[in-house]
Amino acid sequence: MWYQNDVSKNLGTKYPIIQAGMAGGVTTPKLVASVSNSGGLGTIGAGYMSVSDLTESIKQVKKQTNLPFGVNLFIPESPEYSEEQLNQMQRLLKPFMKELNLFNDEPFSLKQIDLERQIETIIKERVPVCSFTFGIPSKEIMKELKKEGITVIGTATTVEEALINQECGVDLIVAQGSEAGGHRGTFLGTYEESMIGTFSLIPQVVDAVEVPVIAAGGVMDGRGVIAALALGAKGVQMGTAFLTNKESGAKDIHKKAILQGEETSTTITSAFSGKPARGMTNSFTNIMKEYDNRILPYPVQNALTKEMRREAGNQHNSGLMSLWSGQSPRLSRDIYVHELIDSLVTEVEKELHRLTR
Repeated sequence: MWYQNDVSKNLGTKYPIIQAGMAGGVTTPKLVASVSNSGGLGTIGAGYMSVSDLTESIKQVKKQTNLPFGVNLFIPESPEYSEEQLNQMQRLLKPFMKELNLFNDEPFSLKQIDLERQIETIIKERVPVCSFTFGIPSKEIMKELKKEGITVIGTATTVEEALINQECGVDLIVAQGSEAGGHRGTFLGTYEESMIGTFSLIPQVVDAVEVPVIAAGGVMDGRGVIAALALGAKGVQMGTAFLTNKESGAKDIHKKAILQGEETSTTITSAFSGKPARGMTNSFTNIMKEYDNRILPYPVQNALTKEMRREAGNQHNSGLMSLWSGQSPRLSRDIYVHELIDSLVTEVEKELHRLTR
């Protein structure tokens, strides 16, 4: 069968279908467990999570499934910025804050995520799969995860990044094409250099590495799965397709923006987090284009806009929200997870039958 391969074997899943670890509240325990219960791999997006929140989320997923699931983590970064740059950005953001009736005069302090303690939690809770974005884990972390028999997934946006992931010792590599929604996983060079489409990226990565490759970026239905497999990938990772599902924790206004979106509706912006990410174009992304050279690096910019994004969501103000989405919003559906995965499998098998007739 098409779904019995190195990816499904490594993950312990029925299908080689991974739900992307979308950070920021989208990957509710219900969504993660539903994906795993439907034969895929559900993933907790723990990029911004505290240790206590991560522990609770893992426990909640375990209550709803006894099948494999994963946790996605961000490799921390230590940005350089000046007090003047910080003050400048705070002044730029002030009108947006005012629009939401947010007034915060407290001095800025950057709280970094404790990756080592997140890893300890994953090991303690015996999470079967751990994936990384924005770089590769240290040799010490890899050694610990391997010692516990945890499957490790790396992220690459270029062949060179894929080779570094392989050298690091990951079990699987997600090759992220430029069509993907949310943050670019780029960790070498500039993001402009890594904006390679899925159709170009996958076969080149497959030819360069020996570990199984998972395609990400623009995959929304069975046709996308077939295309990924034809290019040499052994599985797919899907984000936007799951974001509009009923179990998703995305705000209704976010889901609506995607469901009503078009292929020309997205843009790449660093304005929300300091890292290039693909989302629906809105007033904030349009206004901030003028100030691209003033945007602070991740995670500083992300911390500065956090309250704005949260409150914009509460107030249903889509103009100030980070509406992450891939380039295929027309293919998104407002359905349950099991309906999406069932339709993916049916479409793949129908298409395979048609192609081999």
